[in-house]
Formats: sequence, structure tokens, C-alpha cells
Amino acid sequence: MLYSKDMLRQTVVFLLALAAAAAPAQGQTCPAAADIVRGATGAVADVRYLADDALAGRLAGSAGERCAGEYIAGEFAKAKLRPAGDNGTYFQSLSLASALNPHAPGGTGRNVIAAFDGADPRLKDEWIVIGAHYDHLGDGGSSSLAPGEKAIHNGADDNASGVSVVLSAARAFAGGPRPARSVLFMAFTGEESGLLGSTYFVGHPTIAGRMTAMINLDMVGRLGAGPLIVYGVDTAEQWRTLVEPAATRAGIAIATRGEGYGPSDHTAFYTKDIPVLHLFTNTHGDYHKPTDDVDKIDGAGLEKVTRMVVEITSAVAARPEQLTLRRGAGKPPAANSGGTGGTYLGSVPDFSPVERGVKLSGVTPGSPADKAGVHAGDIIVGMGQLEVADLQGLTDALREHKPGDTVPLRLIRDGKPLTLEVTLGTRAAR
Repeated sequence: MLYSKDMLRQTVVFLLALAAAAAPAQGQTCPAAADIVRGATGAVADVRYLADDALAGRLAGSAGERCAGEYIAGEFAKAKLRPAGDNGTYFQSLSLASALNPHAPGGTGRNVIAAFDGADPRLKDEWIVIGAHYDHLGDGGSSSLAPGEKAIHNGADDNASGVSVVLSAARAFAGGPRPARSVLFMAFTGEESGLLGSTYFVGHPTIAGRMTAMINLDMVGRLGAGPLIVYGVDTAEQWRTLVEPAATRAGIAIATRGEGYGPSDHTAFYTKDIPVLHLFTNTHGDYHKPTDDVDKIDGAGLEKVTRMVVEITSAVAARPEQLTLRRGAGKPPAANSGGTGGTYLGSVPDFSPVERGVKLSGVTPGSPADKAGVHAGDIIVGMGQLEVADLQGLTDALREHKPGDTVPLRLIRDGKPLTLEVTLGTRAAR
């Protein structure tokens, strides 16, 4: 076969990118993927590598997170996706210092970014972002829900699972025809410290053109019988008509929520008037604990979620017009919401929809909620004099009280109202 100059140039670029992605950071040796993922394939292989003890919990800016970033970049390069970070690399570097979060790790983190350029000259500068954060908690720290237990938190579900779907979607697109619009595949740093990587990217995009939609994958590794919770369906007029049939064809039961804001990276995009979806298979008893490991990941579920993401993205990419943005879907995060030293209850939310209140998947052992007798399955509907209609309402109620306050906590348990007295604590004292 004869090769044109453009084909030769592209081949050289991808070979250089592959070599660069495979090279560890200066002075650092990363564990070989082949030794860790042996016997696993596809998305589960990605989770197995990212959630291995050798990466020490992928704390943002750590050596383990850098190795995770190298692995992700290497997979992008294997799929022959164009590097879309700084200076022709897959990486965008940023400071991890945070004025809002005193427990942010500091130092430098890296977003990992790859592009699949669209085929339509009129639409290729319009981008659909598929993203997930790849950092986790290291050995726990202030965000661990296993207080007093210093151990590697591997974060298989949170959020190696989301990254695995990003990689699987990237491979699927790379193996097929180019869509009309372009697709950007991203792994964010610093999510656990306050959406640092995604916030930095939307303020310092590495691509020319306009981002027209964002799909966020955060904790999608435990689908089972479902439902898959899909946030953000009210951020664009067309989302519901795209999401529901894609879920049906993927064999996924879904529960939809309208709001475009939440404690994950899609929020950074919606605050910039970009329609978003956030896919999530719910919290569980291993959330932010050392027990969030790869053996509990639903591999077949990851494949279903990937099919759904690819179909939704393909439909958005092929539309003659952009999605129609809807502003005001949900309540924006408060400016001071990033701090972690405030009033503490110790409840672990279950994000499946309820008519009102905040349903709980559990409570942190030894926390004020635990001491007061709050159980998994309880629905918080009020605290003190305030009603709690949703998670934002619970956050607002906590801000209205101080550590040491004893307040009535109004619950629904097994369909019946119940009031418990709880003495609130402080997260910093855990």
C-alpha cells in the first residue's frame, strides 16, 4: 500500500504519543500492566490495574496517581486517539492547592485528555466530552468513611469504574466511523479534593471550539439489576428522548433526576452552560472505605453502561443542531461548600429517588448519626426547625447548626415517622 504524507505524519504522531504515554514520569517506575491485569479483559482489566494496591489509592498528585495517568494515556495511544493536553501530550497539569478545602493534597495533578476528531467540517469544532475522575483517597485521610483505619483505599468503584467506561467508549469510537462532531475523552484529577481538575479544564480548555455536552461517569461499577441513576436530564430539552431508548437497548433500568449540579465533575461543566448527564450506580457500604475493591465490580454492567454512553454520544454527535440548554436545573453549589471542617452528621446518602428527603445507604460507625440510632434505609426529612427535601436541604440544615448542637432529626423509617435526638460533631475531629 502507498502512504500519503498525511498518513505517514499521523503514524509518526501516534507512535511518538504511544512511546511518551508508556514512559513513566522522570525518576518513577510504574508497575507493569501485564503483570496486574493477567486474565482480565476490557473494562475489568482497566479497573484491576487502576485499583491495584501498587497504585496506593491514587491520591491526587501522588506517584500512584501519576502511574494511573500513564496507564490511561497509554490506552488512549493504543486506540490511536489524538493527544489533546498541553504541548502535544495527553496531559494537562494543574495546581492541586485549594482555598476551599484545607485537606487538598497540594502539589501538581494532571488531567488526561484525548480527542477523536469529527468528520463534518461544519461540526467538528463542536465537542462532546465523556469524562470521569481517576483520583481517589490514597490511604484514606479526612474523607475516609472508615475512621481510624489507615489502609489503602483502592476506589475500584470510585472511580476506576468510571474511567474504565471512558476507555471502553474511546475504544468503541476508535474502531468505528468518525461521528460528525468531535468527542473528547477525559480523566480528571483532584475530584475528591473539590472538582479541581474539571474546574481547571473548563477555565483553561485545551481544545479550540465549543463544548456542547458532557457525560460524566462516577461510580458505575455496581449496576446489578439497577437502576442506573441518570442525573441532568433536565439540563437539555432533548436528553430524555435520547437517554431512555439508549438505556432500553442496553438492557438497563434507569431512574432519572433532573438536576445538573452535584458532587462530581459534571457540575464544573453545567456552571459553564454546558448540558450534562451524570451516570451513577449508587452508593454502597464500601464507599470511601478500603473495601471498595475490584472483586465487587460488575463487569457485565460496565459493558451495558458503555453501550448506553456510546449510543447517547453518537446520537448527540449526529444531530444537525446542538442540544437545547436548560439553565437552572437544580441548585448551584454554595461558594463555601468545599470545606471539610464543618458540622458533621455521618450519614451516607443513597441517591436513588425518593418522594422527599434524603434516603441513607448507611451511617459512618461512631458518627453522631450512628450514636443517635440512625439506620441504613432511613429517610431524613427534617433537622431542627428545617425541612429536608433533598441533599441540598440536608447540607443547608447542617450549615445552620454548630458542632455540639443537639437537635431533633426527623426520619421516615419503614414508612413511619420517627424523631431522634442527635448531637452534631465536627468532621475535622474524626
